[in-house]
Amino acid sequence: MNEHISMRVNSARLSGIKGRTVRLPCKVLRLSDDIAIVEASDGGQVEIQRKNVDVTATYVEVIGSVVDASTIKAMATLPLDSEEELDMQLVNDVIELTFESRFDKLFPRYQETETSMPTH
Repeated sequence: MNEHISMRVNSARLSGIKGRTVRLPCKVLRLSDDIAIVEASDGGQVEIQRKNVDVTATYVEVIGSVVDASTIKAMATLPLDSEEELDMQLVNDVIELTFESRFDKLFPRYQETETSMPTH
């Protein structure tokens, strides 16, 4: 099941999960050809490699794989815009709650070490 997890993260949570699929709620700051610079819910800036991925809103959730502690290679984006500004502090509070052990059953996390099945 671990391979199907895509955790919501902020910029501080990117380190140590290279190669994992994540969801990054963020505010788009700048767009160029294949790159977007976004502000994550904790205020940190993240570079989004977005080749063939449209970014059409001010607030988006980027679904992609972590390249390094400050870069995500996007697979898709979901618009989060509404008529009012998104409360990014509230978004960040929710993200941080999902990392608390008391919510492990509700929000599965990546395993630090994968246990392999024995081969026969």
